[in-house]
Amino acid sequence: MTKTKYTIALAQLELNSVPEVNLKKCKEWVRKAAQQGAQIVCLPELYSSFYFCQSENSNNFDLAEPLYGISFHEFSALALELKVVIVVPFFERRSAGVYHNSAYIINSDGTESGLYRKMHIPDDPAFYEKYYFTPGDLGFKAFDTSVGRIGTLICWDQWFPEGARITAMQGAELLFYPTAIGWHPDEKERYGKIQHDAWMTVQRGHAVANGIYVAACNRIGLEKPIEDSAGIQFWGSSFIAGPQGEILAQASFDKEEIIMAEVDTGLIETVRRNWPFFRDRRIDAYGDMLKRWGGQN
Repeated sequence: MTKTKYTIALAQLELNSVPEVNLKKCKEWVRKAAQQGAQIVCLPELYSSFYFCQSENSNNFDLAEPLYGISFHEFSALALELKVVIVVPFFERRSAGVYHNSAYIINSDGTESGLYRKMHIPDDPAFYEKYYFTPGDLGFKAFDTSVGRIGTLICWDQWFPEGARITAMQGAELLFYPTAIGWHPDEKERYGKIQHDAWMTVQRGHAVANGIYVAACNRIGLEKPIEDSAGIQFWGSSFIAGPQGEILAQASFDKEEIIMAEVDTGLIETVRRNWPFFRDRRIDAYGDMLKRWGGQN
């Protein structure tokens, strides 16, 4: 049995409305993480701007960039220079009227290991993503990198066990979830703890159910791109969980920081031998999973 260990890092950041500023900042933080020994670094969802989905405004489509545009070129060069793998979540302009919430997986030699397009698209108050994003059409994938085989899903995907399962079944040792999630400020006192605990619990559950590492990279800060709105208070709390759901590293609610942890594929093997969930799956009995709803309707 081949055993592999490698170090991953999440860059928890506060972002603003100026793409050039965010690009420079994120590159600096990737460099910091690499200097601290990270071999894979993940940035938050839609790294290059504020979270513009708080309103439906057609001008925000101007924030999108074509495939292999500035984000790819800049981070490709950085990955090659630092010899690190970088997960770069960005706003993709596929064509006029077709946009995606996407992520590059850039290998340590500067080449593309893969592209992921967010599959599950929410539409909730101040999270009006269906206005902006076409659902992903590349499916759930695992990508080979110079250090390991990883999967990348994005934010709302983190609530769905199916995406985590399918990605794990393709051999991913680690799931990254670039994220932009927080509280509506007027709901925080009443619902804040429950919402935050649910967010962590469901992702730790993916780690347990699949015997896999899970890393969620969130942003921080109160963002109010709309005048006279309460905005969203992003809750940070980026974390890395091991294959038994154990928390290996966790960030604060409100500080920019890098968190790091070691991925040990030997531990994945050990956990799965003792909790053989993949062995005991009843694939002959799961047909109803492909229906919208069960029962008689």
